[in-house]
Amino acid sequence: KISMDFESQFLEFSKGLPLWRPDAVSKNRRAKVVDFFCGCGGTSLGFAAIPDFFQIVCGIDINPIALKSFGSNFGCKTYCKDIREITEDTLKEIKELAAHTKDEPLILVGCAPCQGFSAHRKKDKEKPEDQRNSLIRTFAQLAIQINPDYIVMENVQEVLNGKFRCHYEEAKAIFTEAGYYVTQRVYNAAAFGVPQARVRAIIVASKRPFTMPFGVLKQDSFNTVRDAIGNLPKANDINGNDPYHFSSKHKQSTIDVIAQVPKNGGSRPPHVGPPCLDKVKGFSDVYGRLFWDKPAITITKTSRNPACGRFCHPEEDRGLTLREVARLQSFPDSFIFEGGSSDRYEQVGEAVPPLLSMAIATQIYLQETKPNEL
Repeated sequence: KISMDFESQFLEFSKGLPLWRPDAVSKNRRAKVVDFFCGCGGTSLGFAAIPDFFQIVCGIDINPIALKSFGSNFGCKTYCKDIREITEDTLKEIKELAAHTKDEPLILVGCAPCQGFSAHRKKDKEKPEDQRNSLIRTFAQLAIQINPDYIVMENVQEVLNGKFRCHYEEAKAIFTEAGYYVTQRVYNAAAFGVPQARVRAIIVASKRPFTMPFGVLKQDSFNTVRDAIGNLPKANDINGNDPYHFSSKHKQSTIDVIAQVPKNGGSRPPHVGPPCLDKVKGFSDVYGRLFWDKPAITITKTSRNPACGRFCHPEEDRGLTLREVARLQSFPDSFIFEGGSSDRYEQVGEAVPPLLSMAIATQIYLQETKPNEL
């Protein structure tokens, strides 16, 4: 019953995401959302796009340009702060913005930087642990002071495994001691319609038991690159009116390499491109093309650069445009990205896909509006 309710409700909400617009943000909704490590707002968008329920009240991030994007889209208070340096006065302000009654649930989101936990750091295992990993504990300590009804965290799956699990366990202990129930699950974002293979852990702490949703799509029905970007015009068309649909100005040598990669999912042939790529294992995806009829690989902040992975267009001899990577992350075309080109790609690559966030938001919505049925 829970699964059926969730699936139908999520599919209904997800149909509205492409239609969302920044100027449609309304105030005085029933539930409030405070977003730590908000970036440009991928997580918040998953909540805000649910009609007439979640209100984004503030965002906190250390990146001023990403924070400007957040403000442009949600029109709310923002704080450019390292959460380790949040003062009592700032915390008091956030609490006042988040003030709510028992009938107005408060959701606190905190998607700490994932780079320190990433599998890509395995080669650096002899180096000291990334200091950003302690941000999970700091966030947990701040969260219980604000006392929300739900605390939502997203990170790479490594945070639940091996040597990094201690950070999750530390946060879980803080939440449990404060009276929260804690649950977690690892998802492929593609299971919620994101046209991208992106595996992430979602952790929810709540004041009453919370049921994590299951994905709504099986692998054979995942949305694909073609579904996301197949209807876009050719990039770099001077007659186009989309300022985000322009690829980087590649060197001719880069274009020459891409031109030799087979269309539709092809990989760089041996001895094509810089000789160093043939001397080291682990570069099989460099200069590779996306497959039209499969989800994209994980989109990152370097996804405009063909030399950083399988980030070439399936047919055209170029890297991916900002519009393409934004759609592959499930952002609607109306979403505003501030800053220069590098800033924008970084914001998109580091964001939580809005459709993945919407899955958790939908389940919270159901728990708050239909508690007797769940």
